[in-house]
Order: sequence, then structure tokens, then C-alpha cells
Amino acid sequence: MTITNLPFCDGCGQPASAAHIARRLKRLEWTTRYRPVHIQTLLLGAVSPEADSAFLYSPASEFLGEAGAMMEVAGLSAAGKTAGTVHAEFQRCGFFLTHVLECPLEHGISAEASLPELLAKRALAVATRIRRSLKPKRVVLFSERLAALASKWAAEDLGSVLLLEQGKPFVFDGADGARAVVSLRAALAVPSAAYLAAGPPGSP
Repeated sequence: MTITNLPFCDGCGQPASAAHIARRLKRLEWTTRYRPVHIQTLLLGAVSPEADSAFLYSPASEFLGEAGAMMEVAGLSAAGKTAGTVHAEFQRCGFFLTHVLECPLEHGISAEASLPELLAKRALAVATRIRRSLKPKRVVLFSERLAALASKWAAEDLGSVLLLEQGKPFVFDGADGARAVVSLRAALAVPSAAYLAAGPPGSP
């Protein structure tokens, strides 16, 4: 079957082979198991990481890359713990992690050429899911690739506080990712309304 004849995945909008769907369902099962009943903070990235070692909810996660950053945000350590124990601790903190594109980019799809279009197409469905299903108290965007959605959603009613850094996403996937993690931890330590009024620590 050629790529043009494939159905589109409902989690990312990409052409979906049988292997793509199988991987999506597997990750969806891992993730749903640790979704809090009441989500305090929804951490929203652009694209799900390719490697399971960086996918937070993997039962064999090594908590590398994005998964490691999430651990730092939550103030958790994986030392001496099973992945399931870490996932349960992350859940008890009220955190839930997901992505606008819930699947990694397929091989052959150019992030530079196709990603902005894929993200834009998913924007309405993701906003609806936030309002009607997830219903978090606050939403954190943590990828530079979500800058356009940050501007769009800041003018809309998500039913949740949209927590940004000076009007932009916290950029975990850039050269200054470690600083962004520290900045987000500071933002999460104060009431959202106060943070939005005063801006991040050290801001004018």
C-alpha cells in the first residue's frame, strides 16, 4: 500500500501504516494508565519523541531526553525505582504529559516542511480535547515549535490557565533547555494568576 492510500492517524494526522497504528495504541495504553483523575498541570509538547527511552510513560523508560526534563520539572528522581513507581509519583503530583502530535514524525516526513502544517491542523482538536476531556487547571507549552499555537490559544478560552514564559512556550528543546526547566519549576511554585501578573522571576 502506498503512503497516499493510507488512512490518517487520529492522534497526529500523518499517514498511518499498520505499524504506526500499533505503536500509537501501545503508547496510548502506557499513557492512559497514569493519567490523573484531576489534572493539575498539562505538559504539552509538539511531537512525541521517537525513542522509547525518551518517552516518559514507557515501562522500560530510561528517562532520557524529554522524559528526563519532565522528571526535573516534577522534582522527581528515578534512582533505585522501577519505571512504574516513577510514573505513579508523576501522576500523584498531578502532572500529565501529552503532545499535539501524539506520534513521532514518520521517516521521510520533513519537520521543517511539514511540521508547522501538521501542528496547525491538529490545533482545534487538541484545544477541544483540553476543554472537554483533560480539563487541567493549567496548560504548559514546552516546545519552540508551539510558538504559533501559543499566540493562537492565548486569545482563546481553553478553560485552563495557559502558562507561558513572557508570552512564549518554555523551550525545552532548544540550546537553553536547562534554564527553561528551572524557569518552569519557579512558575509552578507560585499561583498561576500571580505568575501571569508579575512574569517570570527576574523579568522587568
